[in-house]
Amino acid sequence: MLTVALHTLRSRWTTFTGSFVALSLGVALLTVTGLALASSSAAPDRAPERFAAAPVVVQGQDTLRVPTPVGDRTEKLARPRAVPAGTIAGLRRLGRVVEDRSFPVRVAGRPGERTEDRPGDLVGHPWSVAAFAPYEIAAGRAPRAAGEVVVSGGWAAPGERLRTDRGVVEVVGTVPDRGFENAVFYTDAQAARLSPVSLQLVVEADPSAVREAVRGDAGVRVLTGDDRRDADARPERDREALTAMNALFGTAGGVTAFVSVFVVASTFAFAVAQRRREFGLLRTAGATPGQVRRTVLAEGLAVGVLASAAGCALGSYGAPHLAAWVVDEGLAPAWFTIGDHTWPYHAAFWTGLLVALGGVVAASWRAGRTAPAQALREASMEARGMTRGRWLCGVALLLTALVTLTVALVDNPGELLHRKTYVSRPMLLISAAALLAPVVVRPLTRLLTWLPARLPGAAGMLVRENTAAGTRRTAAVAAPVLVTVALAGSLLGATATLNEAGATQVRARTAADFVVTAPDDTGFDAATVNRLRAVPGAAAVSPASPTAVYILEEDVALIGSEARAVADPAALAATTRLPLAAGKVTDLDDGSIIVNEEWEQHSVGERVRVWLGDGTERTLRIAAVMPTGTGDNGVYVTSANAPGAPVDRVDVTVAAGSDADAVAEALRGAVGPAGGQVSDRAAWLASAHPETGTTTRAGLLLVLGIALLYTGISLVNTMVMATSDRTRDLAALRLAGATRWQVLRLTGAESLTVVAVGAVLGLVVAVLNLAGMWGALRLLSVHSTPDLPWTALAGVIGTCAVLAVIASVLPTALALRRRAVRLAGARE
Repeated sequence: MLTVALHTLRSRWTTFTGSFVALSLGVALLTVTGLALASSSAAPDRAPERFAAAPVVVQGQDTLRVPTPVGDRTEKLARPRAVPAGTIAGLRRLGRVVEDRSFPVRVAGRPGERTEDRPGDLVGHPWSVAAFAPYEIAAGRAPRAAGEVVVSGGWAAPGERLRTDRGVVEVVGTVPDRGFENAVFYTDAQAARLSPVSLQLVVEADPSAVREAVRGDAGVRVLTGDDRRDADARPERDREALTAMNALFGTAGGVTAFVSVFVVASTFAFAVAQRRREFGLLRTAGATPGQVRRTVLAEGLAVGVLASAAGCALGSYGAPHLAAWVVDEGLAPAWFTIGDHTWPYHAAFWTGLLVALGGVVAASWRAGRTAPAQALREASMEARGMTRGRWLCGVALLLTALVTLTVALVDNPGELLHRKTYVSRPMLLISAAALLAPVVVRPLTRLLTWLPARLPGAAGMLVRENTAAGTRRTAAVAAPVLVTVALAGSLLGATATLNEAGATQVRARTAADFVVTAPDDTGFDAATVNRLRAVPGAAAVSPASPTAVYILEEDVALIGSEARAVADPAALAATTRLPLAAGKVTDLDDGSIIVNEEWEQHSVGERVRVWLGDGTERTLRIAAVMPTGTGDNGVYVTSANAPGAPVDRVDVTVAAGSDADAVAEALRGAVGPAGGQVSDRAAWLASAHPETGTTTRAGLLLVLGIALLYTGISLVNTMVMATSDRTRDLAALRLAGATRWQVLRLTGAESLTVVAVGAVLGLVVAVLNLAGMWGALRLLSVHSTPDLPWTALAGVIGTCAVLAVIASVLPTALALRRRAVRLAGARE
């Protein structure tokens, strides 16, 4: 049987080319994915940056630690605490203490000059901490007065004057750019005035003595060695980037495995259907059903071994290039590279082999059931398209998809909005639709060709009959189109639907006429807020600050929730329409809280134990409850429960009879010195419209790129196989009087019809998936409509149509170069 299989591969190499290419590309991507995952798990920790030369760094409490029956639970605080004054006094007795401060700086422009090349992420520090990076003066001198600064990099030179949101300053020196920040160094005294709170400090003393001095101060940390990286800005950014990248490659690997099995199984099933006379001859010659099955399995094994080996080699070449791409796109840290690992090659090779064998098992079973009488048949009529096993698998997958969707809607509808769920759930419906496709191919084809079949001429009728009669061929060609259209519609439609749902919530909540926002990572000071409140014609002014609230659920899970702190609940009620399920906004006070239904306790009047953004423990009464929504319905507290949180947004309504334009101009004047942005309601809603994140967008594009690539491979391979199998049919048309161009047009029209069948089935799957998400949103009290990405779908369907027409017309044109009489007598 192995000899027969090898001879078959050599004589029918075009049949197996598509499976070989698809499988080798799948193994290559699995290899790349495995190498990326292995490299990220073994990635080195980032070395300290700003404090690489500091002996000891002391941090105030930045972590909330709550004891539970199963151990301590921790969460990062939204508002870290400063090192206590008494502790600092004790540390000064040990050695020199340098207080660190960090605050954003925004350059408004150099007087009289263009500022397009200035950095947009400047951060201010006291000059004394520059030595701990270490920074050294490259030109000029250190700052000595309040209006003098030293900058990193070459974007400004000594002697230049800069207009910033912190006042006009003169650059008196520069230091080399160290790559991790764009720094602006002030004198220590000026930095203390601009940023009064210091969250960490450097102590030039023996580390053991420092630890002894802070013993007993809850939450105070002493950082030495590599731990000093925790004192850098966003020390967790590498871990977050690697986690997101792993999720990206994991999703891509899962889709690759799914589509690989799909393509290989579809190709082998169609090949077996084409070769039933060949298998009938083997049975007539004495081959047992088991020997025929082993022949097909041997063919799959040979393709799997060769394709897996080629894929591993291709993956080894492509992995470094992919690593460079994810770094350039900002999806991975700048230091990320592919390491020397061997297990990804083993995993990818054996996975590819299992995928190949898994894809041919069903085909081999069908081949073994071929009767010897098949060799004597002259007619090319297809056997029934649906076998018992195909019915069972298709119905089982369809029921599984529907039952799990129903359970999710009843038990936890919010789960359907998570990325892992809306990426993986379409696979069930896609598989079910592909297996059950032959059931609907014939009626759907007749529906799509109803009008062309009634036009003058026989072309429309021939297209209808050929595609409807070749049920298995039509289903095999339509399957990859179905996969791609369904994935594109489901994945892109899910993100678009979630974005529209978020925008719907923002529109429903916003009652303000104007929204004033602070520059990124900054806040308005008390003087700016007072100027806004004093603007003539403003009926209600509601300042709000970002913070967080923590709660211990079921005595074991410490959960953090984003929160907004408001100064005046009455002003909040006038400027914001919170979607309340119970209670009133005006009942909010310093002893209460507004929560959502996702909380374990969410009844008005209940008292809940919470920890505020700075770790302070409080027991607050629930004043009102909001529905869960898409997850953006957070928590509301008063400003008294968010000490130190800067005001980053102020909502303003215009009094009746007042001039809105005059109010807007007065608001701009009030926030001008602080660099705030004043937006009317329409502009604010446009800027606040949710957008798909970079990582999610890259992941979806990668997944859809994989699907489209496999679709192209499968389409071309299946169309070439189908066209070569119809050589006698084409010759009969030529002998009946059809011209060469008429046959080519007929072939192209049949290809477009088959693509239309796959597109319709794919759209049905996408609509069903989005209907489940729509149902979940309705249950979460979000009244938005599903959003199908018609532009992307049109591009995908158009690409499939072009590939299908080329893959059918080109082989047909080559075949028609031979005389029709010779084609009619050609052997199969």
